[in-house]
Amino acid sequence: MAIGRRTRDALAVIAIALASAALFVSPAFERGRGLSLDALTWLRFEGFGNRYEAATSPAVVIAIDEESYQAAPFKGAPLLTWTGEIGRVLTAVLDGGAKTVGFDIVFQTSIEQSEIPLGDGTLGERTRGFDRDFLRALASAAASGKVVLGEIFGKPPILPAPGQRIAVRQQQNLRPLNTYTDSDDVVRRHPLTLNAEGKAVPSMALELAARATGKAPVIAADGVTLGDYTVPSSVPGTMTLNFAGGADDIPTYSFADLRACALKGDKDYFRREFEGKIVLIGTVGIEDRRLTSKRFATRAEGARRPRCVLGERRVTETFARSTIAGVYIHATAVNNLVRQDAATEMSRPATFAVAAGMALLAALLARLLRPTSAAAILAGLALLYTALATALFNHAQLLPLAEPLAAGVLALASTTGYRFMVSDKDRRLLQKSFAYYLAPREIDRMLASRRLPQLGGETREVTVFFSDIEGFSRIAEQMSPEQLMALTNEYLSAMTDVIESHDGYVDKYIGDSVVAVFGAPLDDPDHAKSAARAALDCKARLAELNLSSTAFQGIKVAQRIGINSGAALVGNFGSQRRFNYSVMSDAVNVASRLEGANKFYGTTIIASDSTVALAGDEFAWRELDTIRVKGREQQLKIYELHGRTAELSAPEHALLAGYAAGLAHWRAGELPRAADCFAPAAASDTPSALFAERVAAALKGGTTDWDPIRSLQEK
Repeated sequence: MAIGRRTRDALAVIAIALASAALFVSPAFERGRGLSLDALTWLRFEGFGNRYEAATSPAVVIAIDEESYQAAPFKGAPLLTWTGEIGRVLTAVLDGGAKTVGFDIVFQTSIEQSEIPLGDGTLGERTRGFDRDFLRALASAAASGKVVLGEIFGKPPILPAPGQRIAVRQQQNLRPLNTYTDSDDVVRRHPLTLNAEGKAVPSMALELAARATGKAPVIAADGVTLGDYTVPSSVPGTMTLNFAGGADDIPTYSFADLRACALKGDKDYFRREFEGKIVLIGTVGIEDRRLTSKRFATRAEGARRPRCVLGERRVTETFARSTIAGVYIHATAVNNLVRQDAATEMSRPATFAVAAGMALLAALLARLLRPTSAAAILAGLALLYTALATALFNHAQLLPLAEPLAAGVLALASTTGYRFMVSDKDRRLLQKSFAYYLAPREIDRMLASRRLPQLGGETREVTVFFSDIEGFSRIAEQMSPEQLMALTNEYLSAMTDVIESHDGYVDKYIGDSVVAVFGAPLDDPDHAKSAARAALDCKARLAELNLSSTAFQGIKVAQRIGINSGAALVGNFGSQRRFNYSVMSDAVNVASRLEGANKFYGTTIIASDSTVALAGDEFAWRELDTIRVKGREQQLKIYELHGRTAELSAPEHALLAGYAAGLAHWRAGELPRAADCFAPAAASDTPSALFAERVAAALKGGTTDWDPIRSLQEK
């Protein structure tokens, strides 16, 4: 059974849409899947800012930053020797009311373990007890469950020094710091649990959030629950991070300032800044930096909370890395868990459904509309969809972004290609075959209606354009038939291109003459303006041909153009078997007479008063005369289209003003004053010279020979 064209096209559209969606939801596009989260994190930040004030953040960061490395007494000292001061700050923070403290830094060894020779013994022997204050601080915090040291699972694992592990009661207060990286090395998800010898161990972030909320996590095969919050997870054992944008979302304190504050004994500051907070201690510098889904929304980092002792540090706002310090990943995970706003991703089947819907819509647009129109509408829909996705992500709901948009673009391109290769093949053949005989828009109308053209027409307001080559017979005598054909074809092709670029329709060629109509077959409310613009551009195009065309070499071609607006009968005229789309009315005859009138006035473009009234002030019109043309008793005001108003020079303005004044005096019978107005321009302006002669003749013959209306009896 044969499949109809419409059924074939419908099946092709559906197949293209499904294939496009399947491609971009497949594992091959996994990197693009992560790009949706990155883009939405940036768009949300730019569009809405951050939902929370920094002061309300459950997690805060104590940064061992560049300022700390440069401050006394740490400058030049290895981090291993800082433990006593870290213990001092840890105690002050917990005394200030912090709920719990987690270390995103692992001290694998202690200076007390050093075997470097020093005098008669080793450095370790000479520094015995160096870590005592640090270990005591850890032990005190561990007794109340308020400290968690970090470790890193791996082969081999990275563990704190033995004394530190003992101080925090071994695994009771040790949690992994491992992160989860996508295939493109971007951190978008964070582990909730990790496997240790077949047992699920809570990550550092989950442990800190659980201790702060007082709710033990429930770890099951299908996910993790913290109190009444079931943590959404698209990858088993992880949560999708919901990063805020900028640099102020996680309150950050410089370790150097807190150490000075602890020495000062400012307990009020620690209570004011850390009471009820979850504190993470980690390095913030050039090391341990990661690309995350926040990579397009980062800002310059720095300690941005009120200082205790040290002066305010100026943070450069013009420099921001695309990476962030690893401690902020853990802090963000803690905030997401406590606030219960981890990002909720769509499942892969749901993502496929959304992508398929967008691809189907794009394919339908490409099938029904022109490619440019379809692309413009799809771009608008993509913007609306992106805005919707951004708004939903402001509430932690993650709509897929890259997959639907990419599928839509592919479906649009594929369907356009299908139309070109298959669906529109017959249409293009018909258009190409008949474009030489019918108006292009008439062909489009016929194809759209699926009906053959018929005899008949309608009356419409149009503007008729009539042009001719000046002295064509003289030119023909100077050229061989082949040269004349080359010149004529190039001239007619150029003029036709200009006319059609202004939505005109070339009705016919009569030798070197061109008859065109504006306002049919397609409605054009500005048909007079379009005809005037086309006339000026035809004049300019002919000037270019005279300079550059080899067919015009040695011959300067001039043209005359007549334009007239009025009611006309437009449609298909001819016999039952053969007809043309054309225009018939007195408006055509008047346009032809106006074209011929140019030879009497030495002008290029003459238009009737009806065209001037419709075209308006965009153009500089010179009222030439009032005439009677051959075959018509009714007088007609005619105007020269001198140019575009905005492009006139001062001398041209003066010429037109002088001519208008002379014409007014002429019609009023004030012949001497008319002569004074026409005389200055008569040497360089043919219409002024003609009127100067008419005025002189009238003065010589007396008022009986004066007639303000000129009769043109020649075509």
